[in-house]
Amino acid sequence: MSKIKNLSIDLETFSSVSLKDCGVYKYAESQDAEILLFGYSADGAPVTVIDVARGEKIPEDILASLSDDTVTKWAYNATFERIFLSIWLQRNHPEYFTSYSIPEDTVRKYLDPSSWKCTMTWAAYMGLPLSLEQVGAVLKLTEQKMNEGKNLIRFFSVPRTPTKNNPATRNYPADAPDRWETFKQYNKRDVEVEMQIQQRLSHFPIPDFAWDEYHLSEEINDRGILIDRTMVENAIAIDNHIRSDLLEKMKVLTHLDNPNSNQQLHGWLRSKGIVSNSLDKKAIKELLPTVPEDIQKVLQLKQQVSRSSVKKYQKMMDTVCEDGRARGMFQFYGANRTGRWAGRHIQLQNLPQNHLKDLAEARQFVRNGDYELLSMLYEDIPDTLSQLIRTAFIPKTGYQFYVSDFSAIEARVLAHISGEKWRNDVFRRGEDIYCASAQAMFHVSVEKHGQNAHLRQRGKVAELALGYGGAVGALKAMGALENGMEESELQPLVNMWRESNPNIVALWWDVDSAAKNCIRMRTKTETHGIRFTYENRLHVHHLAVRQKACIRKTPDR
Repeated sequence: MSKIKNLSIDLETFSSVSLKDCGVYKYAESQDAEILLFGYSADGAPVTVIDVARGEKIPEDILASLSDDTVTKWAYNATFERIFLSIWLQRNHPEYFTSYSIPEDTVRKYLDPSSWKCTMTWAAYMGLPLSLEQVGAVLKLTEQKMNEGKNLIRFFSVPRTPTKNNPATRNYPADAPDRWETFKQYNKRDVEVEMQIQQRLSHFPIPDFAWDEYHLSEEINDRGILIDRTMVENAIAIDNHIRSDLLEKMKVLTHLDNPNSNQQLHGWLRSKGIVSNSLDKKAIKELLPTVPEDIQKVLQLKQQVSRSSVKKYQKMMDTVCEDGRARGMFQFYGANRTGRWAGRHIQLQNLPQNHLKDLAEARQFVRNGDYELLSMLYEDIPDTLSQLIRTAFIPKTGYQFYVSDFSAIEARVLAHISGEKWRNDVFRRGEDIYCASAQAMFHVSVEKHGQNAHLRQRGKVAELALGYGGAVGALKAMGALENGMEESELQPLVNMWRESNPNIVALWWDVDSAAKNCIRMRTKTETHGIRFTYENRLHVHHLAVRQKACIRKTPDR
């Protein structure tokens, strides 16, 4: 038998842990996690489905291929298959499990990703949707993902709620033989669709460096980040306590059964002669200066109740694995228009800042669960808990965390490519671009903590919103109104920013023209050191693929 070179895989599984809420790492760790169906194709052969749930065995050469770094494993969202098989192999076939060759590292729990490739990542790289069903539709594949899949997964792969007539906590193949046979066809079809995507995208290969980044991303997710579970558990308990206290105070003031109900609170406000279309953060902030003091107090309590959300702390508990690490926080090419990583679960890319001067002390009070002391020392406990979220992540013994970030990276790149000299000079001198931008717009001196300091915020919002063609809508999305700007100020702000950055505005139109000419004339175009090439080998109803303008920075610029 010749050695396998490529293996396409799709699993159907069961676990009592919620995959959506907890992620694949914790899902696969569940003691009742098991493979139901193992669909595969070796080197393009017809798809075989192994009915593991009914006792069929996965062939030994296939098991051996899973840890063989000379065999390329393919799957759609390959992270799921790789992680689930990592845990399943260790429990059921440890002789076939080989992990990273890194000693004393948590990634040794998982199969090395270096020989795995993800068709979903390939599709995302091409600007296609992340959903297998949608990709199949866009590419007009001869075999499409079966519509019955979602219902079959709910029936066989997810725990069921027991009833008086049926106390069972899950459904087995014997409970619905006909549906089980359809489930097997669904598993087979998913492998076929994944293989067709490979074939259709073969003319548009992902560069090796991008696969290297994908493998590094998988390693980062496998390593995870250590969680201080004691602190997290006590933060959740304290939040529940303060939430109860806040609601009790609101009950006393409003005499409502459930003052956290927007419907009930709207009714109470109307009884006081106050009508508001919303009770969200922005609406309450606008209402506060306009209402009497007793109503202000209720709305302020409502604000605190809304802030007393410990969703990130709860997500830490949802996703943390047996060894105390939360994993799977990043999805490579998840933001497929830009190629950026997308945050998942805890959302590590969007953590509240902390400005507490006594950060270490506040953290210790929370870790000790000392609610009474916190109440005495901190007026706004929900805000304190929010500022402490970052401190719930802890380094391994003997290590330290270092926090770093690119400084104004979008503005720097934009200034460099467009040749906006005054901006490049600001960066070269190490000055604050937000102050400099405000100064260029308003023609006055702006200092961060001095003269006209209030204009710096306008400069900052403008910089973040307008650099890549944004206008009034982008300013609003960046919080211009919440930062005290008036609606009437926004369009003039857009105009002033563009007038002070003529080379950037010219860059937008030059890029727009070069991209359109590339597609219309089916030829190479170039502007500002950015090269566009036309490729037309894939005939699908999706402009990003049918008329693909590939952007590459020229080596000499």
